[in-house]
Amino acid sequence: MGLTTYKMLINGKWVSGSTGETFSRVNPANPREVLGKFQKGNKEDVDRAVDAAQDAFENWRLTPPPARGKILLKFSYLLEQEKEKLARTMTAEMGKVLKETRGDVQEAIDAAEYMAGEGRRLFGRTTTSELRNKFAMTVREPLGVVAAITPWNFPIAIPAWKITAALVCGNTVVMKPSSDTPICATRFMELLEMAGAPKGVVNMVTGPGGTVGSRLASHKKVRAVSFTGHRDTGAEIMKSAGVGKRVGMEMGSKNVTIVMDDADLKLALDGVIWGAFGTTGQRCTASSRVVVHKKVRQKFERMLVERSKKIAVGDGLEKKTEMGPLVNEAAREKVKSYVEIGKKEGARLVSGGSAPKRDGWFYRPTIFTDAESDMRICQEEIFGPVLSVIEAKDFEDAVDISNGVDYGLSSSIYTNRVQDTMRAIRDLQFGITYINSPTIGAEVHLPFGGSKSSGNGWKEVGWTGVQFFSEEKSVFVDYSGKLQKAQIDTDEKG
Repeated sequence: MGLTTYKMLINGKWVSGSTGETFSRVNPANPREVLGKFQKGNKEDVDRAVDAAQDAFENWRLTPPPARGKILLKFSYLLEQEKEKLARTMTAEMGKVLKETRGDVQEAIDAAEYMAGEGRRLFGRTTTSELRNKFAMTVREPLGVVAAITPWNFPIAIPAWKITAALVCGNTVVMKPSSDTPICATRFMELLEMAGAPKGVVNMVTGPGGTVGSRLASHKKVRAVSFTGHRDTGAEIMKSAGVGKRVGMEMGSKNVTIVMDDADLKLALDGVIWGAFGTTGQRCTASSRVVVHKKVRQKFERMLVERSKKIAVGDGLEKKTEMGPLVNEAAREKVKSYVEIGKKEGARLVSGGSAPKRDGWFYRPTIFTDAESDMRICQEEIFGPVLSVIEAKDFEDAVDISNGVDYGLSSSIYTNRVQDTMRAIRDLQFGITYINSPTIGAEVHLPFGGSKSSGNGWKEVGWTGVQFFSEEKSVFVDYSGKLQKAQIDTDEKG
């Protein structure tokens, strides 16, 4: 039986790329298993997709928001019906275990439900005017064609964050999915079509980021770009987008969990293990640093090492597996290189640090102790199952260490002292802070995004998703029947 050759969605039709070239994707748990062939799109394909989205925009923006919301609600129902199938597809395509891929789909369901409700909100504001017989308000308007450049680690949830918000606001969309998860992207688009998205309102072009992604970012008809991925790629997108285009960036982090001397260490252990090794450390919110108070450091290290060695590594489709493979060979090589860097820097490797002898891009859960904050393994995003333990003298030292990186997405503290809790909320320089909970676990009705090099100020999800994908227009209605001049001497008003 031959391999399935998947196509791109442009203007309501599933079509081949302009060049006829394809690329393949394999199962990271079994690289000998080829999952399919996919279109290698180019600039011409992007132009066709953007033109289709532009043509569809006028009618879509005039579609009443509640009607747009109904399509998203149906989309959520279809996702729910396909949840198990999508989860299994995702595990085969990018590796994380079934419990996590089911959660990924559930997050998309939740996002679609939330944004469906926004179809009956999309709130503007009313306010007072400085003049008599004059009314002032704001209304929300769509931006136009938006580009969604999405990652492989949450191939259903993150596209749902971006695209459902864009659609309910009245925008049309061109998605460029990761080449590591094109099957998930294809099924995502098929379900949007089944839900009733009109032709041209959603489009998808697969292919290299340097070609497809770059052209989307720079295209004059694209009014907004929403990107999730590596910081270096984000910087290139910002350059390509130029002036006058709204650009939202989510570019990873070097997240931290603080464990104070009064913490419930068993609870903290559960949280750190899940935060560091869930999704094989391949989350932008993964805990790659744990800062532990000196009074409990040795005890907590022993607990960490003991638990990490019990984590079952294997194919995510197997019930016993707790941690799957890395997404591709390059990702595993990157992890290997950082483990060697950590050793050379003088950190002490106490667990893991090698790949098991089996097919697939697996790597053991890895822990370094005696780490210093300025080491590269404590400063740079590894995006794999590598955790560094850093000792802190006290609360202030823990916060200083935590903030001492270029990134600022997610942070966590385990403590039972209300004073430390409130000071952590105030002082940690991260877009997200968890109390007695891991650094992972965002909910779709709250903003998601970071500070410093983790983002550029815009946030996704919840009401901030609506803010990003819409323009707030100020409207003034003068019913005085005469010329009134604002910002003129008050004696002339009235």
